[in-house]
Amino acid sequence: MSPDAEIALSSNSWAFVEAKKLVDRYAKAAPEKGYVLFETGYGPSGLPHIGTFGEVARTTMVRHAFSILSDIPTRLIAFSDDMDGLRKVPDNVPNQELLAANLNKPLTVVPDPFGTHNSFGEHNNARLQAFLDQFGFDYEFRSATECYKSGMFDESLLLVLKNYDAIINVILPTLGPERQATYSPFLPICPRTGEVLQVPIIRRDEAAGTVTYSDPSTGEDVTVPVTGGHCKLQWKVDWAMRWHALDVDYEMAGKDLIDSVTLSSKIIRILGKQPPEGFNYELFLDQEGKKISKSKGNGLSIEDWLTYASPESLSLYMYQNPKKAKRLHFDVIPKAVDEYFSFLEKFPEQEAKQQYANPVWHIHNGNPPSEGLPITFGILLNLAAVVNAEEPSVLWGFISRYAKGATPASNPELDKLVGYAIAYYRDFVKPTKQYRLPTEKERKALLDLVTELTSLPAGADATEIQNAVFKVGNDNDFENLRDWFKALYETLLGQSQGPRMGSFIALYGINETVALIERVLAGQDLGAE
Repeated sequence: MSPDAEIALSSNSWAFVEAKKLVDRYAKAAPEKGYVLFETGYGPSGLPHIGTFGEVARTTMVRHAFSILSDIPTRLIAFSDDMDGLRKVPDNVPNQELLAANLNKPLTVVPDPFGTHNSFGEHNNARLQAFLDQFGFDYEFRSATECYKSGMFDESLLLVLKNYDAIINVILPTLGPERQATYSPFLPICPRTGEVLQVPIIRRDEAAGTVTYSDPSTGEDVTVPVTGGHCKLQWKVDWAMRWHALDVDYEMAGKDLIDSVTLSSKIIRILGKQPPEGFNYELFLDQEGKKISKSKGNGLSIEDWLTYASPESLSLYMYQNPKKAKRLHFDVIPKAVDEYFSFLEKFPEQEAKQQYANPVWHIHNGNPPSEGLPITFGILLNLAAVVNAEEPSVLWGFISRYAKGATPASNPELDKLVGYAIAYYRDFVKPTKQYRLPTEKERKALLDLVTELTSLPAGADATEIQNAVFKVGNDNDFENLRDWFKALYETLLGQSQGPRMGSFIALYGINETVALIERVLAGQDLGAE
């Protein structure tokens, strides 16, 4: 084992903890297929959402961690369950009537409501691949429809038929009496309507590889092969069959699928193989604390996040605390951006073990960039708010004075951040700003702050300015200095929270800050600008 691998083995990063499971899985010998297979699953009944991205991003992080611990090659399959029947019409797509007329048909048969692809499933698969490609993921796409129809799953499907009774005995105890009476792991594709049928199986012919059901409309007995795409499996059995057919070694899933993982693991053992390794991550929640749903379209989309922040900040949000339920709303973006650059700044000075636990190592596959930022995203947002910035050049006028030599050309990451800050300010900060006039106590403190700021030496840095702000708060008997800073935020910035004032004033300028305070003391309405 290499020195890097020995250090990584001691890392407490969750990605390395997961990778160690695979090291133990193949401690005696490498897999016969010659590689370790990671899989992520996607149900294309609705548009891909940010949670889908999160699963691929996290799985990729485990895959890369494993590559440090082992020389066994790896592959990642992004699997789309696109042969599933459309059970309901998503809320966030056009042409609802078109979809309603094709309920229960496989997603790759349902017409595309957007009119850009041959089917709804194909459209959503293209959307999935487009945003995975946008992030540079190394993956192979697999379509359930293609796998079923090509015969790739035939051997495993016949194995399910052979072990029908054993599989039924695993599933039935989890169902209610009514569902138990009609359940079958095989869902025939009706030759007459093309629909995925949930009907009882009345006969099975293991030698012929067929099942027979009664057509619910005509009453006729219909016999179909279980192979070649003539049947689809119920998804819990389907999941186990897919693990078996593809020989999957690792797949994570949401906390809501814990029971399904348990059942599918039992079924794959019946089929003769070991379940994949993995863990259950917590779900993302929308602004109201509800689970994000593909069909409802609540929560953020990939496009939403990338309008206001970098891909790397999104990857950081995915890396952090995967077993903790987190709100995924616009207000989490600024913190994620600043935390990303904070981790990036620390990385070069860290020892190897600390680097393996640093999120940027996992975000950048072990090779994070070196460019740091002289200004935080939060401060840029507040600067944009004070100067009512609509153009990057306005912010760069302050930045170039604060950080000597900084230009859009020499600091491209900072230039991107300026654009994100203007977009975020325009859409989320500006509409909610609400200024108030200072109280008498606060007026006196603001006057004192003007005196302190104007008496600072030329070229005073952010720390000196911050000390002056603290001094004014203490001198004016603010027992809790948070009340003093809150007063500054509410009267000068129009918000209840804000930046480190020393850094903000250093960027905005002492003279400009004094002028801002004087306008507030004169009773001018800053919100009218």
